[in-house]
Amino acid sequence: MKALIVSHEAGTKPGFVGDRLTERGVECDLHVMVPDTSDPERFEPLPADGFDLLVIMGSYWSVYEDAISAWIGDELVLIRRSHESGTPVLGICFGGQALAAALGGTVERSPETEIGWYEITPANGVRLPISTGPWMEWHHDRFALPPGAELLASTEACPQLFRVGRSVGTQFHPEISVELATDWMRESSDSYLDSCGVTREGILANVSHNEPANRRNCFDLVDWFLDDVAKS
Repeated sequence: MKALIVSHEAGTKPGFVGDRLTERGVECDLHVMVPDTSDPERFEPLPADGFDLLVIMGSYWSVYEDAISAWIGDELVLIRRSHESGTPVLGICFGGQALAAALGGTVERSPETEIGWYEITPANGVRLPISTGPWMEWHHDRFALPPGAELLASTEACPQLFRVGRSVGTQFHPEISVELATDWMRESSDSYLDSCGVTREGILANVSHNEPANRRNCFDLVDWFLDDVAKS
């Protein structure tokens, strides 16, 4: 089995998600959309086929942002075509928002920014197939579910986990590790972090504290996606 993993910038790596896919025998092909974040209109075209799973990672940008108008349309088409043809799609944060948008949902600015570690609450009547966390959140936007999707979990601010057929979208970041968070901190300016009320030291300390449990929880999520969702 081969997975196409779409990383929108060099810093948005698949982390523990990629680790677990590899452990499960999945061949992972990493595609970085924008090699230089200072020039988001210059991008690497997406392959149209040749994969059995599609994984869409997070991004520094918003799905609706003009800065990425040169390529976001192509990505949404790839997501929609993959889903409709039966290729399982896993969307994470921006990827979850892109999955929702591609299938007829919407993405908007969230009234509340979530940065840090949050428990997710199962939807009414849902027996959650993964841990309630805490999971790492880092987002300023939120999605509304596409038609036919099942909400599985949320926080007070927004939906966090949904499934539609053989595809799954998350708002949280199961892939996070200390190594990945260090990359994120390198790309985050002091003024941006100050505006969010967080510090590099605090973010990294919390990721370090939660990393062992998050690795287990992430592996469980990937296993559920492969064994229950993708094979359904």
